[in-house]
Amino acid sequence: MESNQEASSMEVETVPSEAKLLPPKPKFEPLKPHEVSDGQVQFRKVNVPPHRYTPLKKAWMDIYSPIYEQMKIDVRMNLKARRVELKTRPDTPDISNLQECADFVHAFMLGFDVIDAIALLRLDELYIESFEIKDVKTLRGDHLSRAIGRLSGKGGKTKFAIENASKTRIVIADTKIHILGSFANIKIARDSLCSLILGSPAGKVYSN
Repeated sequence: MESNQEASSMEVETVPSEAKLLPPKPKFEPLKPHEVSDGQVQFRKVNVPPHRYTPLKKAWMDIYSPIYEQMKIDVRMNLKARRVELKTRPDTPDISNLQECADFVHAFMLGFDVIDAIALLRLDELYIESFEIKDVKTLRGDHLSRAIGRLSGKGGKTKFAIENASKTRIVIADTKIHILGSFANIKIARDSLCSLILGSPAGKVYSN
């Protein structure tokens, strides 16, 4: 037993103390195409939710044309991975076009119409804000259903009124709410929707 301990202690002593302090040798590997620092080739990927797959097929040309022809970005639908893939081209005028196109496609996946989402390509300072009803107030069962009903109104009347008054576009997807517009307008729409969730009648929200 003692001999084993001595042997192990000798093995530890044979390793120079300086060797432990030396950092590992860096590995110099070539950059992958999407990691090239000068921005020659950049990629973006946007996942397609199951419920937006059929609308995407119907509106594909409306989405494809402005991205490929106007923004000079390559775009394709990866059927196996169920996602839209975007890539810069040598003639892409601005690298920021790639992110704008990704935001445009993402807005469509959230439920916005192509006509509304395309504003992200044409106008600056447009944003999308998303939140859930439970972020404002914890509701369950019938209380949650009534809150969703107050947000939409009869035939979507309340939602349309808020959109027109705040110059925004609103998507109510189950318990999630997405608002497209400028920063100031989003705040107006969000405050109105929060008031409805908290129980304010639609007439009072209209007057405000």
